[in-house]
Amino acid sequence: MSVARVTEITASSTTSFEDAIAQGIARANQTLTNVEGAWVQQQTVACEAGKIKEYRVNMKVTFILTD
Repeated sequence: MSVARVTEITASSTTSFEDAIAQGIARANQTLTNVEGAWVQQQTVACEAGKIKEYRVNMKVTFILTD
């Protein structure tokens, strides 16, 4: 039997939502072991002078707990 845990993270990128997701998962993998997936809960942008300055994602990352 395995037990999973979910943690919520926010990541950002100046390039795209896809890059923000990739950076968030990469950073989660530095701290968490056995990352199994993520649910992108929310996407937002920060604007400056009428242009997109930053893409932001709020994700719930699932990882498996080990003994």
